[in-house]
Amino acid sequence: MEKMTDLKSRKKFYKNLTVELVIMAGTVMLAYYFEYTDTFNVHVQGFFCYETAYTKPYLGPEDTSAIPPALLYAVVTGVPTLLITVTETVLFLIQYTSKDLDSREKTIVNGDCCYLNPLVRRTFRFLGVYMFGLFTTDIFVNAGQVVTGNLAPYFLIVCKPNYTALGCQQALRYISHQEACTGNEEDILHARKTFPSKEAALSVYAAVYMAMYITFTVKAKGTRLAKPVMSLGLMCLAFLTGINRVAEYRNHWSDVIAGFIIGVAIATFLVVCVVHNFKGKQLLNEDPPEDHLSSNPMVSSPRVESPLEKYIASQNHITFAEIT
Repeated sequence: MEKMTDLKSRKKFYKNLTVELVIMAGTVMLAYYFEYTDTFNVHVQGFFCYETAYTKPYLGPEDTSAIPPALLYAVVTGVPTLLITVTETVLFLIQYTSKDLDSREKTIVNGDCCYLNPLVRRTFRFLGVYMFGLFTTDIFVNAGQVVTGNLAPYFLIVCKPNYTALGCQQALRYISHQEACTGNEEDILHARKTFPSKEAALSVYAAVYMAMYITFTVKAKGTRLAKPVMSLGLMCLAFLTGINRVAEYRNHWSDVIAGFIIGVAIATFLVVCVVHNFKGKQLLNEDPPEDHLSSNPMVSSPRVESPLEKYIASQNHITFAEIT
């Protein structure tokens, strides 16, 4: 009977793992098709002759920006990975060394079948959810850009329309066909994909996720001021990224605001509904009574703590939560 239960637990564990991997792979593939292929055609939005909203200066390709895409992608992937890994390691070591536990209590059971180090489990869980949200944000942004085809503030500079051939000399006309442009096709295509702003969405997503991670996870004394400073610093960097997009005439204000909304919404949803504010049952529990452990080591009786004990524990220990 025990073997049958263990077999069912293993099957359930591997089934859930397979589903999660398939979802993650599908998300990555969809982001790839949006980003690097022409599978989804961009909507061709029209414009009026000499429309001033699209005649801002063109400051060059994205690589010449003050915040180039390579730098942005490196920051939103590298910094959270490093911060989560270091934080989880430090918190685990602090609690690990503060308790006299045997090797059995320093591992957790996953699906009643597979023993995993709690540090590995938490780190991969939080990083996996973060990366999933990063690709999801990219998909939402690319979908919005493809559907709307919103024009960049410098669109007419790279479009280079022939106003004489288009008949703009006699009257103010609305041009809606793609052949109206005579400029570089790659620049024109990029100038049709600005709403919402990808840079604003990715930067604010990373900032909100990490700010909530720092706020909910670190419970040590002396961090009452450090946590809001770090969180507000991350939010400030994301806000400056959006400001830079407008200052360089690469996005409209509406593009940046829409990107901020998407990034904040996805980060908040994942933190609240998926990882439950990074909280759960305590990872390393207190040692059970010796006589009870010898009789039944896998079952522990519930213990009721007084309000005073709870208060003292909250002041003297760093809570290292486990996702259930």
